[in-house]
Amino acid sequence: MLNSKQQKTLEEIFETPTRSNILWTDVESLFLSLGATVQQGKGSRVRVALNGVKAVFHEPHPQKEVSKCTVKDIKEFLINANVTP
Repeated sequence: MLNSKQQKTLEEIFETPTRSNILWTDVESLFLSLGATVQQGKGSRVRVALNGVKAVFHEPHPQKEVSKCTVKDIKEFLINANVTP
């Protein structure tokens, strides 16, 4: 069950045009609430597995916001994992 902030993050990921102000911490919280496993890899790599779908994302640094390109990748990952708003 998603709380209101996680639901808002999910909706923002699927918005058009792609947003550039989504915080990585909000994305990570969303992944965890959906039941995903999130593992820190080498450097800024983060491995995520959800509903049999796996992906590797790069945690943004030094900024806190996820790039538009990464938001598109997260959206594709969620679609492949059968998660939509």
